[in-house]
Amino acid sequence: MSTLQVLGIVGSLRRDSYNRRALEAAQDLMPEGSTLQLMDLHGIPLFDQDEEKSLPPAVVECKRRIREADAILFVAPEYNYSVPGVLKNAIDWASRPYGENAWLGKPAAIMGASTGNLGTARMQYHLRQILVAFDMAVVSQPEVMITRAPERFDQDGKLTDESTRKHIEKLLVALVNLARIHHSPTIR
Repeated sequence: MSTLQVLGIVGSLRRDSYNRRALEAAQDLMPEGSTLQLMDLHGIPLFDQDEEKSLPPAVVECKRRIREADAILFVAPEYNYSVPGVLKNAIDWASRPYGENAWLGKPAAIMGASTGNLGTARMQYHLRQILVAFDMAVVSQPEVMITRAPERFDQDGKLTDESTRKHIEKLLVALVNLARIHHSPTIR
């Protein structure tokens, strides 16, 4: 069986982000026959349409990694009831210029961690709305909204909450299954 490649994108630049830690935990929970590679968004400049015909090197690399992936896992916090600017910026770059959208048709899943009680619910719904424009099939169940994150990770950043780990594992199985259905010819 071929190995399915999932690209995990953390939508936070913070070094000790709970979302980065959740994505790192997901690496250990991947179903057999799949791998998860992490990509952070450091170094991607602010989107400038004047530069889209001659993309900055960080954007070229970002788009390359997206295109090579069989599926995408977005893991992000919620800022001001929505998607973090750094993630929206990367989404915009990777979708441009017109006709060169790296996201087009990629299967995806979304999860996020928050210190509050809503666990990124509003961010996830806004991100789903954005991904519709790219014809991305997005896993709808289970939803992984990690609430009260400081209680779920230890001081070293390791995800210790077993219920959360099981939810992430179910999400990853659903994503891998979706990717196999949608992109079986591209699986290496």
